[in-house]
Amino acid sequence: MAAMPQKMDLASFDFEQKPFLVCWETTNACDLACLHCRASAQSEPAPDELNFEESMRLVREVHGMGTPILVFTGGDPLKKKRLDDLIRYAKSLGLKTGAIPAVTPLLTEARILELKEAGLHQIAFSLDAPNAADHDAFRKTSGVFAKTLKSVKFAHSLGLATQINSLINVHNTRQLDEFIALVESLPIVFWEVFFLVPVGRGADLNLLSAEKFDEAFKKIYALQKRVRFVIKVTEAQHYRKYVFEQKLIEQGIDPRAIDVGQIALPELLRRAEGPGGSIGLAPKGVNSGKGFMFISSRGEVFPSGFLPLKAGDFRESDLAAIYRNSPLMKELRDPALLKGKCGICPYKDFCGGSRSRAYAVTGDYLAEEPCCSYQPLSRVGNH
Repeated sequence: MAAMPQKMDLASFDFEQKPFLVCWETTNACDLACLHCRASAQSEPAPDELNFEESMRLVREVHGMGTPILVFTGGDPLKKKRLDDLIRYAKSLGLKTGAIPAVTPLLTEARILELKEAGLHQIAFSLDAPNAADHDAFRKTSGVFAKTLKSVKFAHSLGLATQINSLINVHNTRQLDEFIALVESLPIVFWEVFFLVPVGRGADLNLLSAEKFDEAFKKIYALQKRVRFVIKVTEAQHYRKYVFEQKLIEQGIDPRAIDVGQIALPELLRRAEGPGGSIGLAPKGVNSGKGFMFISSRGEVFPSGFLPLKAGDFRESDLAAIYRNSPLMKELRDPALLKGKCGICPYKDFCGGSRSRAYAVTGDYLAEEPCCSYQPLSRVGNH
């Protein structure tokens, strides 16, 4: 009999001891060639990817840490042999599971049904533009937009919690209102909004300015206040600062006139569950190596898939020891080490800026967030 999903004690969830979420790149193989691909995926799996026995042990160790959520990603996880068995095993242990299949010929209605029957909790599809021409050009494959929308509706019809993942960057900010309207119309429980970290193929793309980040934040926040589904903003940790300040302004409080000190995430940013008991958000601000861990198809352990600095190797050490004891992971969890304006920002404990983007742009994972508009001298008490 399958175990029930782990119940989280949100009040005492300790990021020093366990990540809230583990993303596992089950395979580097994928048949798409997306412009922003972190993994620079290839068409065939590498010969040294984790085998089935190692994969089963990985699932056990994720559960053993007390991590509640395991996401099977890639590449394209549909290219991972015995994926359904791994999902079934994770469910038997009580883990909540997500998967992010690529929209290729491998993704069929029969395959989506098989994933549901294996016990998958949530399925995610990528959508990056409000129309077929722009989305398919971004994914460098025709027909992907239409098939994505069809897959979303089919997964929903099965009762499988359905998620959309989107990149917001220079390719779609002029269409953001139209894009948001499309996402809002879909039968989803979760929208994960990524902001570009220039790694992998994404290194060739231009970053949004800090001002453009803020313009996007305004639109995302307005949406978040009116929809039932969960919205998670990834690699734009300063969105948390934006939401916190907007909440104060709505109460007639000037954010510059108070000492924010040790502040908790607004409730909007820490929803424990989505609609129907679907996957929710972390109880506090996640960052690279701080509530989050990424494992490559070869078992290499990283603070994030967007921060390509190796913290350890699953084949050589257990996951809990790497997460808890790696000097890299420990530094990333210490806000006192942050530099530049991040180091003196009153929001650094729950924000901290994107450590991945700081590294990609400056070569220093403790450097200030390069796409944040915060200016210390403009704030009371920071002169």
